[in-house]
Amino acid sequence: MILSLHIENIAVVRSLDIDMRRGFTVLSGETGAGKSIIVDCLGLLSGARADRDMIRNGEKQGEVSAVFADIGEVAANIISELGFSVEDGTVMLSRTLNADSASQARVNGRAVTLSVLREISAALFNIHGQNDNQKLLDRKNHLELLDRFAGCEGLLAEYGVLYERLCECRREIESFNRDAMELNRTREMLEYQIADIDAVKLRVGEEEALIAESKRLQSIERIKKHSALVERALSGTEKGVGAVYLIDRAATALSQLSDASPEAQELSERLNDIKYELDDIAHAASLLGDISDEDPTARIDKIEGRLEFISRLKRKYGATVEDILAYREDAGRRLDMIENSDEEIEKLNAELKQVQKEAKGVAMDLRRRRLAAANELTEKVVSTLEFLDMPKVEFDVSLEPEKDFSPGGLDFCEFMISANPGEPLMPMAKIASGGELARIMLSLKSVLNECDGIDTAIFDEIDTGISGKTSRKVGIKLREISHGTQVICVTHSAQIASLANNHLFISKSEIDGRVQTAIRELDEDGRVEEIARILGGIEISDIQRSAAREMIEEGKRL
Repeated sequence: MILSLHIENIAVVRSLDIDMRRGFTVLSGETGAGKSIIVDCLGLLSGARADRDMIRNGEKQGEVSAVFADIGEVAANIISELGFSVEDGTVMLSRTLNADSASQARVNGRAVTLSVLREISAALFNIHGQNDNQKLLDRKNHLELLDRFAGCEGLLAEYGVLYERLCECRREIESFNRDAMELNRTREMLEYQIADIDAVKLRVGEEEALIAESKRLQSIERIKKHSALVERALSGTEKGVGAVYLIDRAATALSQLSDASPEAQELSERLNDIKYELDDIAHAASLLGDISDEDPTARIDKIEGRLEFISRLKRKYGATVEDILAYREDAGRRLDMIENSDEEIEKLNAELKQVQKEAKGVAMDLRRRRLAAANELTEKVVSTLEFLDMPKVEFDVSLEPEKDFSPGGLDFCEFMISANPGEPLMPMAKIASGGELARIMLSLKSVLNECDGIDTAIFDEIDTGISGKTSRKVGIKLREISHGTQVICVTHSAQIASLANNHLFISKSEIDGRVQTAIRELDEDGRVEEIARILGGIEISDIQRSAAREMIEEGKRL
């Protein structure tokens, strides 16, 4: 419900704060006092076009803001999905008009686009006026309204799960079938790449080993020369003795002194350890220059050829042997998926067929419930229209089968109206306007009051073009709706105003040479005076006051 409304520098309003209450509230006042401005300002909060001419003359900026409290579950879910907190059950909408720039919209102080403002406001309130395109007029909402009236929440949840899986199956099948030629081209490419890599028979670490071997073979003559020098220096030759021989002699000499000097034996053992180590080094050095009988040049050519194969693969598939092997593994997985695509498509088609069967079953259950609800809804709306003195208006809930599954099932729903005898039923968006349309909207709102999810309904001069008797009936319906929805009505009808729970009086006065609008809540005596004024006459008479008081008392008993 609207808790409070603030208007600043809009038309003849300089600054206005309006506290709203639950139940049925009417706004009345003399022509030109500013009643329509209040509705226009609420229209700005619903995302209506902002005309800079609405800004009060001489001002650079105008503003409208409203606080909504006790937000219902449906509206709270919509607002939360759009990223706004409603934990305390309140939300504030605001719209700022600028004389030299575009208008600005905000939700809870955060700037939003008009589309977001429209979506949130549509969940909070509806304005039923002569020129407003309401939720009830938009056929996109009719199936949702019918489902709420029919209590289809459980079936819709069950169908929603099936519909989501159905769409997923279709997307997967489409991805397989999107381009069969492309799949074949991909298959051929993967087969070539796998064969190309497998032909080389790569091994992890192979490249590093080949590079090291090639470097050794290219230096083989130098290795032979220096390894021979090391061996001669350590082991000796026919022409001389080596280090190993000399150390052995020294160790033997020290050993012979062990009986005279204990330290000599320790030194002898240390020299023997050195001798064994040098002997191992000499042997290892001699092996450095050993190669097989194969020609080193021929072996180098083989290594270089092998390294060239690896380099070619690296240019195609990765910077290292490990990268190439990983690429080959991934290519194998992709090829397996393509090879198994026919089997996967067959499985998906079987699953799709089963899901379609289940979804159709639930959709048919929905249709049966909707058809029954459509008949009930039609009867109630027609009955309400008759009560509102529109017995010749025809109303029908059209429910036609869809060709394919949709998020709402297999049905297309639209509310149809024939405003005059002999005219065919037509979509509500194309029917008559003015008071006639307002009463039709009132009838629908009356029937759908508890299931449309809207907490506040605003009716702008719903009494236009109707008689006093019909106005009274309209007031009764508004009073009924207000039992579950906050109802705000701008009216010139005493028959409607006398039924209100709350009565706000709009007036204008001249201050400092400029007209300003003011608003105040009427007490019991104030209501009597205002309703008597609406009843007519140059001067308010006691007879009019008596009639006004009687109408108010009668309204309390309804």
